[in-house]
Amino acid sequence: MEIRTRRRRPQIREIKVGQKEEEEGQPLSPAARLFHEPEFNCNIISVVGLKSKIKPDVIIEGINQTLIRHPRFSSKLVKSGNNKRQEQKWVQTNVVAEDHVVIPKIEMHNIENANADAFLDNYVSDLTTIPLDTSKPLWEVHLLDLKTSDAENVAILKIHHSVGDGMSLMSLVLACTRKASNPNELPSLPYQKRSLSESRSYSRLMWLVMVLWSTVMLVINTFCDALEFIATAMFLRDTETPIKGNFRLSSSKRMCCVHRTVSFDDLKLIKNAMKMTVNDVVLGVSQAGLSQYLKRRYEQDLADMMAKGSKCTWGNWIGYIIFPFSIAFCDDPLEHLRRAKSIIDRKKNSFEALLTFIVGNFILKLFGVQRAANVIKRALTNTTMSFSNMVGPIEEISFYGHPVTYMAPSVYGHPHALTMHFQSYMNKMTISLTVDPMVISDPYRLCDDWEESLRSIKAAVQEQSSTQ
Repeated sequence: MEIRTRRRRPQIREIKVGQKEEEEGQPLSPAARLFHEPEFNCNIISVVGLKSKIKPDVIIEGINQTLIRHPRFSSKLVKSGNNKRQEQKWVQTNVVAEDHVVIPKIEMHNIENANADAFLDNYVSDLTTIPLDTSKPLWEVHLLDLKTSDAENVAILKIHHSVGDGMSLMSLVLACTRKASNPNELPSLPYQKRSLSESRSYSRLMWLVMVLWSTVMLVINTFCDALEFIATAMFLRDTETPIKGNFRLSSSKRMCCVHRTVSFDDLKLIKNAMKMTVNDVVLGVSQAGLSQYLKRRYEQDLADMMAKGSKCTWGNWIGYIIFPFSIAFCDDPLEHLRRAKSIIDRKKNSFEALLTFIVGNFILKLFGVQRAANVIKRALTNTTMSFSNMVGPIEEISFYGHPVTYMAPSVYGHPHALTMHFQSYMNKMTISLTVDPMVISDPYRLCDDWEESLRSIKAAVQEQSSTQ
């Protein structure tokens, strides 16, 4: 097995900007500066499976027409000043799309799909050790002529997190795609219809009482969540478990990136039967899957950890909120869903996400990026893992004329040994795991346990429905 990397450079075409735009620049936002601190040098990697052979010239032309016309994708990071007071700006520059497109020459003889899958995972994992070139805009597109078990070829997008958050980047990438059924139409995202019939059935007095009670609980929940976040940033730590990494000594590690695709229809079946949201189901199945994984691999350690009772509140998922994660061995698989829904419903009735966003910006502006990075790093290292979930298109889309079979985005660079990301697309849900291989050496086993938990919960839901 051999791989040689080269960049595509035929018929070089530059996208030019004016000299005035080049010189002025735009200061980085506080959050963008935070992502350039050593503790949070975060990058987003998105693996896109394609149904057809890659045509590099077509993709490069598409990038010229769409992606690099966005200011963030045509601007490089420029630093000025000294170590005590450093100014960082986005400065627009002339962009050569071919300089950002990497086409590795893969020499693999008689390769099977399983070996191709492992090769892809190793390739993506190796990208976590290679920093982006700061002399040009902070993004790359890798085009792999590699047939895997679920794709004919693969495209990999690597983008620095300071360029944008997951939602804004997903929106931009989707703007670069079209419906496979109609190349002139943008993809459609699912939307939820809100019913007003239930609220109209209440009398005005009852409605007023419910609003007042909800407001009181909102204030109490927000206050409690704020105290919990402050305590986590200062001293409150998760229970030490085998999957909690140690990033206090080094934040530069090779991370292992793997993914698994399951049926989105199975998740929707459970959602409808249990009257929950997809997010409730995903969190519940994740609790069950991690419980199964820990039981299988660390049964004795887990028995000691849980010696005081049949369940323990363990782990925090940091995204916009701190999520208390329950590890338990339940006779009823649906109990994992009920616990997850209970916590999520409680978190929804809180301004924790908004409050932490406002406080984070306040700390950045008042104390500076370095001190803010230290505070947030302490909060993250006191927790166990990260979790995110994003909604994708409901119809098949094409990436510059190449039909897409799956999308598997993830992020690395933050101090967590385990990050779970879920991305829906058509009737599929792709689970992406980014793990520290020194802590979780068998991420495929974790994917197996997640998938097995989904099957057991689906079977329990079907059995419950048949008896009603």
